[in-house]
Amino acid sequence: MQTDAALAISLVVLAGILCQWIAWRVRLPAILFLLLTGILAGPVTGVLDANLLFGPLLFPFISLSVAIILFEGSLSLRFHQIAGLRRVVRNLVSVGVLVTWLITTLVTHLALDFSWQLSFLFGAITVVTGPTVIVPLLRTVRPTAAVANVLRWEGIVIDPVGATLAVLVYEFILSGSGGNALGNTVASFARIVAVGLCSGIGAGYLYGTILRRHWLPEYLHNVATLALVIIVFTLCNHLHHESGLLAVTVLGMWLANMRDVHVEEILDFKESLSVLLISVLFIVLASRIDFADFVRLGWPAVFVLLAIQFLARPLGVMISALGSRLSWPERHLLSWVAPRGIVAAAISALFALRLEQAGHAEAPLLVPLTFMVIIATVVLQSSTAGFIARALGVSEPDPRGILVIGANHVAIALARSLQEAGFRPLLIDTSLNRIERAMEAGLRVFFGNPVSEQADRQLDLVGMGRMLALSAHGSLNTLACMHYRMEFGAREVYTLQTMEEQDLSRQRRASPHLAGKTLFGSDVTFSSLSALLARGWRPMATRLDNDLDLAALRRRHGREILPLFAISPRERLHIFTVEEPPAPAAGWTVISLAPETSFNSRLLNADR
Repeated sequence: MQTDAALAISLVVLAGILCQWIAWRVRLPAILFLLLTGILAGPVTGVLDANLLFGPLLFPFISLSVAIILFEGSLSLRFHQIAGLRRVVRNLVSVGVLVTWLITTLVTHLALDFSWQLSFLFGAITVVTGPTVIVPLLRTVRPTAAVANVLRWEGIVIDPVGATLAVLVYEFILSGSGGNALGNTVASFARIVAVGLCSGIGAGYLYGTILRRHWLPEYLHNVATLALVIIVFTLCNHLHHESGLLAVTVLGMWLANMRDVHVEEILDFKESLSVLLISVLFIVLASRIDFADFVRLGWPAVFVLLAIQFLARPLGVMISALGSRLSWPERHLLSWVAPRGIVAAAISALFALRLEQAGHAEAPLLVPLTFMVIIATVVLQSSTAGFIARALGVSEPDPRGILVIGANHVAIALARSLQEAGFRPLLIDTSLNRIERAMEAGLRVFFGNPVSEQADRQLDLVGMGRMLALSAHGSLNTLACMHYRMEFGAREVYTLQTMEEQDLSRQRRASPHLAGKTLFGSDVTFSSLSALLARGWRPMATRLDNDLDLAALRRRHGREILPLFAISPRERLHIFTVEEPPAPAAGWTVISLAPETSFNSRLLNADR
């Protein structure tokens, strides 16, 4: 029996990781594949019986998993990032949350005849979206930068905000279940909040002090943090029933914002652990779905979904966007995109179990209702958001973001030419001096190693379509191409060879399908471009017509130009490479490196 249980758990873990890998490959939210796997394994085939597999440990497993997931989410929330957000984002996670919560609550109560307590709880659970479902959708839809920025930051910030709201509503329900006196209810609710806040802040301050003063060796940071989360969660629940989730959320937020406390490595570990827990948790939760509960909900549940999609979200967005610079098409797209995700599913399952034990007969229906909203919003919005964005004119037909490896003078010169042509380069470098020079040139930058875990976690690739490796170090260029080829595709990673690479024999060079396409020409290297820039050569943009093709352009300047990029009439960027040089025609714009004496009236206006 123990062997069978171990095998079943192993298969669940394997299935969860496979679902995550498939989601990464097809760039869709992993929740779709996890839910499908759980439904197939549970109610469809009956292969997985979570109650039999975990027995009395099911409830503690869900509780601890939710606590760790919430702690990981709050650990990534830094107040200085919130302070710099657009006003519409701040409104969405405050006013927008309130509007969505109240409308969902009202419709749930009227349509399904839920009690006001459970209706308020369901409304709080379904206000969260989350970056795990937003980011894959954005990479597929490719909306304008304004829409992508708002949705991405809303997903990051609303996770702990919405989860905390759900926890507080849930605690309020339990605090009122022991008596009818309003005074006792308010007092019990206040004690829950007090225990959660004081325990979270106190534990965060003490542990942060330990980390800041290096009283704990680095190899124990990750496991000690995990132990702390578990201990704080269980002790708070012991001090006052159901105060643990609030405590671990506050604990994570406190550590993330405590001065001189570095939590990057802890966050890396917690993110990896959360992926594992989420993968297993979703399959287990989906396997417990009873199709009879969906039948019990009936058609009125569809009205709840329609109200969330067509009333609560649009109204929240429109109120939040008042006075902003967002265009009406951008506001319409924001009103459509708000898929629910992991936190909603996990918290609904946890609260349903506990409320059922507390005697709330309708509590089991929270899970199928929440899962219906998750599945419907993810499937509906993933399949239609791209079409709607294109119809509204707020979708980029070709991603205009370009990741540039290196912030040296060559990279800055080429990036500025692309930016002046209407594209959005983002330069990443490990040198603070080079980063500062790029910022002075008016370019977007990211300070860090392009192939580090920090970049994987913090680098915003939404709207990015290709990568140019322009570092002076050939090994870094090759490594970056290998690292990002799965993100952008092998056809959209490019590398500038160095003199050392040019001197290598063909047998000793990196494989072309790994190293990326060779930029600009077989004889062009970083050193040769650097020398041309030192001699006064600069990027020059020229529009071709029937009388001036690329060959004529070369003849006009005595072949003293080096074509770099070509932009089609449809604003698609083509890059000159050894493998696939473009063939620009009339109406195209060619950006070339040329001596300053070659600049003429065909230079594009800067406001193009």
